[in-house]
Amino acid sequence: MSCARIVLRLSLTLRSALNFSRARFMEGQPQGPPNPAAMENGTEPCGEERPPEVQETTVTEGAAKIVFPSANEVFYNPVQEFNRDLTCAVITEFARIQLGAKGIQIKVPGEKDVQKVVVDLLEQEEDKAELKEGANLAPGDQPRTAAVRDICEEGLRVLEGLAASGLRSIRFALEVPGLRSVVANDASARAVDLMHRNVQLNDVTHLVQPSQADARMLMYQHQKASERFDVIDLDPYGSPAPFLDAAVQAVSEGGLLCVTCTDMAVLAGNSGETCYSKYGAMALKSRACHEMALRIVLHSLDLHANCYQRFVVPLLSISADFYVRVFVRVFTGQAKVKASASKQALVFQCVGCGAFHLQRLGKASGASGGRVKFSAACGPPVAPECEHCGQRHQLGGPMWAEPLHDLDFVGRVLEAVSANPGRFHTAERIRGVLSVVAEELLDVPLYYTLDQLSSTIHCSTPRLLQLRSALLHAGFRVSLSHACKNAVKTDAPSSALWDIMRCWEKECPVKRERLSETSPAFRILSVEPRLQANFTIRDDANPSSRQRGLKRFQANPEANWGPRPRARPGGKAAGEAMEERRKLLQNKRKEPDEDLAQRAAQLKTFPCKRFKEGTCQRGDQCCYSHSPLTPKATAEATPTDRPEAPDQNPLGPGAAAGPGKD
Repeated sequence: MSCARIVLRLSLTLRSALNFSRARFMEGQPQGPPNPAAMENGTEPCGEERPPEVQETTVTEGAAKIVFPSANEVFYNPVQEFNRDLTCAVITEFARIQLGAKGIQIKVPGEKDVQKVVVDLLEQEEDKAELKEGANLAPGDQPRTAAVRDICEEGLRVLEGLAASGLRSIRFALEVPGLRSVVANDASARAVDLMHRNVQLNDVTHLVQPSQADARMLMYQHQKASERFDVIDLDPYGSPAPFLDAAVQAVSEGGLLCVTCTDMAVLAGNSGETCYSKYGAMALKSRACHEMALRIVLHSLDLHANCYQRFVVPLLSISADFYVRVFVRVFTGQAKVKASASKQALVFQCVGCGAFHLQRLGKASGASGGRVKFSAACGPPVAPECEHCGQRHQLGGPMWAEPLHDLDFVGRVLEAVSANPGRFHTAERIRGVLSVVAEELLDVPLYYTLDQLSSTIHCSTPRLLQLRSALLHAGFRVSLSHACKNAVKTDAPSSALWDIMRCWEKECPVKRERLSETSPAFRILSVEPRLQANFTIRDDANPSSRQRGLKRFQANPEANWGPRPRARPGGKAAGEAMEERRKLLQNKRKEPDEDLAQRAAQLKTFPCKRFKEGTCQRGDQCCYSHSPLTPKATAEATPTDRPEAPDQNPLGPGAAAGPGKD
């Protein structure tokens, strides 16, 4: 027993000495800069002090002024200013509607009192008498107002789930009136520490409450009706799919849900299986991929809400730059949820000519007594092969097939921004985008494009006004789309659209002999048009937004203007090394010009099979040789120094195959 006690005492003494020496060693080590990657993922401990030697950058946007580490580009992207300005404008009008129902009038800085009108002297005297009477009223009877920076007890509760530096939340407090509180949440301790500094810098500590928590857990903790948020803003790095289930439960009845998606490669059809795993829908590669991305996001939101007897009503859906942004209201109602299936649709898209058809998932029909009967839809709307070009169809969706916007709400936002243009730095662009949105056909999902229609039949591209005029002369409706500059959104069937293009081809003929008999262009042009198109320019073919010269489609604001890269360990900024890497990886999938020339020379060593049959019409433009193959050329063109042509026989049709070849 005595030996055991001695061993135990020695081990305790050695452990104490080791801990003491380790503590002394750590005191002498310099502390490095914060780890932005850990800052983004929220793995840093809460009690860490911010190193004083970190370089910082100050940025002013709107009414807010923030500081953030220079080594972390994720914290601020100037291209997203349009996103933040539009969000402030939308929430302001939402607050005007919500508080107006409670008798509270909001005061927006720089906004004129729209209720003031020119009155005559008699009316002025009556107003003076009313003012004198109002002065004698009790304080509780005075008209209530809500201004920016002030706490409104009956105002909106706002949550920004992924706040980073807190810029968006601070702008809400400084620019949006009628707010009760703003919760700026982030999972990173470093980010929350930075938010505290920025909140104090802008003197909005009474409104903005920084929070460190997982955004999903925070929203799950606010599922009770009395604890829900009136506005939830989600702007993650990439896909918001992990947060949608919690968001539709944490937003109040009729509340506003704002969602941004920057994973456009997935939503635009590059990875259909990934899109299905995240949003429950297959995305297709098409010219209308940006609008389809919006409809897939709305479908996913509505699908998540339906699980809890809730449904969404879109107010505004925008595709801009490298992301899509949707603003929806969330309501509860079992009867309305039953109609959700009839709001979704599958898309049948031809792989040859690009014609598309929609198939609703459900059917809503009227019944006796004013009731609505829901049933399964019947389909499909297409044959196994396309009626125009004979190609097969791809199946995409389901996606949202109802309107993307509420025109009344869009009009309110557009009117407010136009009346107060100095409020936002991107007010000109907001006016242009919302003007195009207001002109869109709400009941027509997806669209065609001018270059798509003309390239399918290999003809010259008509002017936008000419095609729009032809559709209007034929009795169809047509509009632009904010998602694409040369979009043609119309209620005309694909057969009428191809008839118009056939008429255009007669004015600008295509060399039919160059078309393959199995190509979509040959099959489409081989049919005579049943509709005679009139390409005379009509006055109503030119939309109002185009006539006024509004900034509808933004040009690239700067070099490398896309989404910023994720933060890297050690806080390394995107300096010269990153720029060199970007240049190195550009066009990495394209072959250099010298390789293309070498390959063209190698292909010339093969005889043209169609030339031997007398059917090749390409002449000197043919990539294969039209000269008879000599024995010398046969000996030189060995399989080791040239690519193998799958449909050509360099030995000639009557030559015998060598050993090991068939």
